[in-house]
Amino acid sequence: MAATEILVIGGGPGGYTAAIRAAQRDRDVTLIDRDGIGGTCLNHGCIPSKALLTASDLVTKLDSASQMGIYAEPFVDVGEMVGWKDDVVDQLTGGIETLCKANGVTMREGTARFRTSQTVEIAAADGAREELEFENAVIATGSRPMTVPGFSYDDDPILNSRQALALEAAPRSLTVVGGGYIGMELSTVFAKLGTDVTVVEMEDDVLPGYEPDLTRPVKKRAESVGVDFQCGQAAVEWTREDDGSVTLHTEDTNGDNHETAAERILVAVGREPVSDTLDLEAVGVEPTDGGFLETDDRMRTACDHVFAVGDVAGEPMLAHKAVAEGLVAAEVASGCDAALDQAAIPTAIFVDPEIATVGITESEAREAGHSPIIGEFPFNASGRALTLTETEGFVRVVAEEDTGRLLGAQIVGPEASELIGELGLAVETGLTLEDVAATIHMHPTLSEAVMEACENALGQAIHTLNR
Repeated sequence: MAATEILVIGGGPGGYTAAIRAAQRDRDVTLIDRDGIGGTCLNHGCIPSKALLTASDLVTKLDSASQMGIYAEPFVDVGEMVGWKDDVVDQLTGGIETLCKANGVTMREGTARFRTSQTVEIAAADGAREELEFENAVIATGSRPMTVPGFSYDDDPILNSRQALALEAAPRSLTVVGGGYIGMELSTVFAKLGTDVTVVEMEDDVLPGYEPDLTRPVKKRAESVGVDFQCGQAAVEWTREDDGSVTLHTEDTNGDNHETAAERILVAVGREPVSDTLDLEAVGVEPTDGGFLETDDRMRTACDHVFAVGDVAGEPMLAHKAVAEGLVAAEVASGCDAALDQAAIPTAIFVDPEIATVGITESEAREAGHSPIIGEFPFNASGRALTLTETEGFVRVVAEEDTGRLLGAQIVGPEASELIGELGLAVETGLTLEDVAATIHMHPTLSEAVMEACENALGQAIHTLNR
């Protein structure tokens, strides 16, 4: 029987990161993946969706450039756009495969199932099976799109996010079931490409879980490019019409029924962990009711030599969180000391405008016993935002009143996902409002808004009225 010191199951961001780091620690590492190196993120999620978001944003910017004296009527070939997206994905996944091999990781294709506490069976696509013995295992099997009863992704008009990202033509009309981050990102893409989009969300508003003042500019912008919203409605069933279109039947909180007609229906109600393919009882690990694998801060499961990282290890389901967990698991499995601190894991939604957060909100700070002070700076007072014609939103910082230590931040606006990095560093390292405010920021840049928000919390902002 073949053997390896560290077995990694799943080649997404958490898995390939763990494999490479363990190999760098001079361990014999085998990485098993069944659906393409890079996982959902690189192949069917983060990267392809951001590629299409960038392309569709360019279309709307060209359409609205007349205020700068630029007049253009872009022609969009969605098939070529998807081809470009695929090229980006291929370049990245090819690079990851090269890095794994260069670091000495043994790569295998197939599906792994535990047979004992120290062995797995690998089933290849051609049906061949073999067993592999391991000392430590890292489970990084990721997640998959959740389903709604009666909405099968095998039915042609029903799409999940992976299928939507592979479409070579934009549908004339699209109903999106789910107003979370996936539904909002994809609805924005298709609306900007000319699709008539309706978003149906069972909660009272889209992007539940985020503060209303963060989501309000996003919804407003989506409406401006033609997205229609129907909140407080749950999908019940769908029917196919004689003309080939489909009708989504929904029910609101009062029990009233509604219908929405479209060419296709995209179901984007979230993702669920992939843990049911592993035969975990063989290693004594039992998933939660939601299918997640509970871990300690060293990413160990209930079985000390079996680790779990990424989406399968719980919320938040974020690639960069998976990478951080993969590094910790690899270090510990290799005999080194490491632990994960989740206090400063940033989140971002690549909608228009972007939303990014880190740390805790004002209400969470109060609930935790802090006496927070708040600072804000609006992008409509930013010179750089004005020159970019992207003035919606603001930077908000949350700090401890007595010490000035930064506890969290929320941003909605241009390049929020980039700007949150500075504030994540500040939260992670315990910096104060004074530390950030006293750091000279380049002018004219969007990052000045971070400095000004901290100044505002201190009551000494220059370019906005102090609170």
